[in-house]
Amino acid sequence: MPRRRWAAPLLLALSLPLLTPLAASGATSTPSASHASDASGAPRAATAAVPLEEVTATTTQVASGLRRPTAIAAPDDGTGRLFITEKPGWIRVYHPDTGLAEDPLADLTGIVDESGNERGLLGLALAPDFAESQELYLAYTALPDGAVTLSRYDLGDGSNEVLLDQEHAEYSNHNGGQLAFGPDGYLYWSIGDGGGSGDPFGSGQRLDTLLGKILRIDVSRSCGDLPYCIPEDNPFAGAEDARGEIWMYGLRNPWRFSFDEADGSIWIGDVGQGAWEEINHLSPAEQPGANLGWSCYEGLAVLNEDQCSSGEQYTQPDFTYSPYTGGCSVIGGRVYRGEVFAGLVGGTYIATDYCSSTVWALREDGEGGYLTAEIGEMPTQVTAFGETAQGEFYVVNDLPGGLHRVTFEPAEPVCQVAYQTESWGDGLTVDLTVTNTGTEPIDGWSLVFPLPFGQQIISDWDTDLTQVGDIVTAASSDGNATIAPGASVTLGYLAEHSGDPAPPGRFALNGQTCAVVR
Repeated sequence: MPRRRWAAPLLLALSLPLLTPLAASGATSTPSASHASDASGAPRAATAAVPLEEVTATTTQVASGLRRPTAIAAPDDGTGRLFITEKPGWIRVYHPDTGLAEDPLADLTGIVDESGNERGLLGLALAPDFAESQELYLAYTALPDGAVTLSRYDLGDGSNEVLLDQEHAEYSNHNGGQLAFGPDGYLYWSIGDGGGSGDPFGSGQRLDTLLGKILRIDVSRSCGDLPYCIPEDNPFAGAEDARGEIWMYGLRNPWRFSFDEADGSIWIGDVGQGAWEEINHLSPAEQPGANLGWSCYEGLAVLNEDQCSSGEQYTQPDFTYSPYTGGCSVIGGRVYRGEVFAGLVGGTYIATDYCSSTVWALREDGEGGYLTAEIGEMPTQVTAFGETAQGEFYVVNDLPGGLHRVTFEPAEPVCQVAYQTESWGDGLTVDLTVTNTGTEPIDGWSLVFPLPFGQQIISDWDTDLTQVGDIVTAASSDGNATIAPGASVTLGYLAEHSGDPAPPGRFALNGQTCAVVR
């Protein structure tokens, strides 16, 4: 995948080279998978060929009674267990045969600061040699002042060794907290920008603080006075006025990230200020020193020009959505690499949102872009994804306190949208043909779709169209309100754009996801 960079900030306000998600084209609905190669030509894991619109995600609750769960990890020790962290400081154990164990695996309530909505025990990673060492790595906010803290916890003797911490006393939000061992064996840790609104400390673009960063350290050994080592190939290792632990920067609150085991790429869900939620996907070559833009940018939009530096290179997000979708906080997920549903969602990244519960599905399209779709709903207030040692998905949700198994099923869209576009200068027209592919007539309809960033509708035809932010709602008119099975209606609009004349990437008719034909 080509490296995605923005031009110098002075030019960015005028023109943004966008990478707009593209909608899935019609393809076979047979559950099958195709194989691709990475940049080196090596074969990659299978990617499902079923269009995303022909998949639906479902969940089944398997446990309840959790106290604000925050993370899931699965030991690859043959036990079939899941470890679940709870915000107050407990680690619980679930087994599919026996359910949720009553007694916690570990109790850290005496050292965890859970004050405020976002502090607490936030992240968990198992040592690569967990089966032998019985060591866990934990991310939490520590008493007495909420410092974001990384520690190594020994289940054998209950000892807890603090490895690294960062002051975070002024505000209780934006703590990050994801921990994961990368394919290189190093430990990665995400930390938010220090909280408040609008990055008051300028942390995102500063290199002298760990706030607003993803870190990369070697916890298998110590170096000098440090209980860990800074890898020599870290981008700022040995640099003056920069923390050597930094791997990537320009993040607001990267609550959840994950690695794709097939290619070592990282997927990051970075929670937005209020205008844009974003997902970033970076290959191994793109990761070192990547500047993801915050707080010069929120999503694709300039937020604070004072935080922009002339000549700085910013890596743009691969997918954004606005609160007009009903969302408020992206919950980064994982790429499915299990076996049970490989024919449907193999190689597909699955994420959700804390407020809308929308299941977002993203899949690389082979041309440097992404196919995207809404493929169902999660339970309310999901906080984290996890997977078994076999790659099957689970999620936990917050105040209801449940653990849910995630499954996927084939779906038959009841609508199909085809489009034709014509663009010139800063304008474009889009003509849409909406077909009823179901078996029942549609009497009155509403077609909802997002516009690519920077587009504004000027006029429409054969519909009553409204735009709120980036979300468009096209309602039926008197002459085309009924669509019989197999029949179609046409509508269209004229829009202006600021550099991206792409058509919409996804559509929903009366709340149902439509197949898209290019």
